Amino acid sequence: MLGISVYLSEERQEQNAKWIEKAASFGLKSIFTSLHIPEDDHSSYKHLLQELGDLANQHNMELLADVSPQSLSHLGLKWESIDTLLDWGLAGIRADYGFSSAQIVELSKKMKLGINASTISAEELQEWLDLGLNASNVEAWHNFYPRPETGLDKDFLIKRNQFLKGMGITTMAFVPGDGELRGPVFSGLPTLEKHRGFSPAAAAAELMNSCYTDKVLIGDHSVNDETLMQLTKIAEGVIPLRIETLGGQHHEDLFKQIHTNRMDPARDVVRSVESRSYAQQGQNKLEPANQVERNKGMVTVDNVLYGRYAGEMQITLANLPQDARVNVIARVIEEDLPLLDEIKAGTKFQLMVRDQ
Repeated sequence: MLGISVYLSEERQEQNAKWIEKAASFGLKSIFTSLHIPEDDHSSYKHLLQELGDLANQHNMELLADVSPQSLSHLGLKWESIDTLLDWGLAGIRADYGFSSAQIVELSKKMKLGINASTISAEELQEWLDLGLNASNVEAWHNFYPRPETGLDKDFLIKRNQFLKGMGITTMAFVPGDGELRGPVFSGLPTLEKHRGFSPAAAAAELMNSCYTDKVLIGDHSVNDETLMQLTKIAEGVIPLRIETLGGQHHEDLFKQIHTNRMDPARDVVRSVESRSYAQQGQNKLEPANQVERNKGMVTVDNVLYGRYAGEMQITLANLPQDARVNVIARVIEEDLPLLDEIKAGTKFQLMVRDQ
């Protein structure tokens, strides 16, 4: 599942409403908001949260809020009335600190419950399970990290997520935006430090395909429409690669279809299963053209000089030399090169021609 983050303030109400509407139109399903961010004005939280709940319901999106006992009091609520949040349109809360084990277990039976994925111990989680925790209602959320150099290491995230999923818990992490970044640091809001400055799509694909992450939310205020299109593809299990065409060659049929990497993946290239069968239909084999050096990320098609391989489309995973039998037809843009690492045996991918 993919989702967004929305930060409560009077000044951002109109922007937030437009962002939610756009995200929903691209198929994103989840909204996160925080109720204990020190820069914000607590006095306006109640009606802003209620309005956000209404917007979430209008667009069939789930809403979860970061809640502590202190932030409950800012909303005019007590532990005994925490169910009121459901009436306001929330699907649940992330209970980061301040709740007892008994309260955590009780919450899991009432609503969707987020816990801290990075800090929960095996002993603590087992205690909750022994007390009757409804694991199917629980999600383990990793934080985002505004300050550069403070994000998590990938290996740590993988180990934590493997442990949590082994206990039957859904996992979640954040990726940065590429639209309006959130202050006061404005350096992106990723979970993994390596994703700071990354394309949100590349970050999301890595989390979901290589890091055992079930749910990915955009931490910043927004991403651009092109990124939303890519995220939609990733949610469908397809790796979307933005390309720029080369050599004046246009291969609309190759660019429009969804391709599959072979189940016996090559070391140096991604090989499209579908492309050779396409080439065998009619006069689709290529004459030699634009036979240049093949740097990583080049999209190529074998020409008629390659005999039975003619028509096979590949994407280079390493720098390869010029080959008279291979036409270079496009290149993956720089920001999307990390996505190549997520194309494994049997992975589906699609080329998206970018305006130049």
